[in-house]
Amino acid sequence: MSREALRLTRNILLRSFVIGLVIVFLLGLATVTAWPTWAGLASQWFHADETVLTRLVLGFFLNVRFFLLFIVLAPALGIHWTLKSDKMLK
Repeated sequence: MSREALRLTRNILLRSFVIGLVIVFLLGLATVTAWPTWAGLASQWFHADETVLTRLVLGFFLNVRFFLLFIVLAPALGIHWTLKSDKMLK
C-alpha cells in the first residue's frame, strides 16, 4: 500500500472511532435518562424482568466497547505508529 492509502485508512478509522464514541455516549445518555420509563414498557412487551434487560443493555455496551477499541482504534493506532516510524527512518 502507498503512504497515501495508509493515511486515508488511518484517518477513516480514527474518525470512525470518534463518531462511534459520540453515538455510544448519546445512546448511554438516552438509556440512563429513559430507563425508568422504557424498562417498564420493555418488560411488559417482551415479558422479561429488569435483570434480563439490564444484562442485555450491559452486553450491548460491552460489545460496542470491544468493537470500537479492538476493531477500529487498534488498527488505526498501528497504522499511525507505522507511518510515524517510516517518517523517522527516511
